[in-house]
Amino acid sequence: MNEKKKAAAMAAVINYIKSEEEAIMMQAAEIPAEPVAAPAAPPAGLWGISGRQDMMQMRNMMQLKAFHGIK
Repeated sequence: MNEKKKAAAMAAVINYIKSEEEAIMMQAAEIPAEPVAAPAAPPAGLWGISGRQDMMQMRNMMQLKAFHGIK
């Protein structure tokens, strides 16, 4: 009787381990191996960057009142 209980307990443990391994394998199959990268953004136009920089400098000068004294 004792041997039957041991065999049943061992079979239950082996079944549990197999089911855990199968669950891990299923999860690994769902996750892609390499993440898909987003398409690269087009390079920024140098003329556009230069124009925006000029506008920011002009606003900064206006804020510093560089032009307020000229009449």
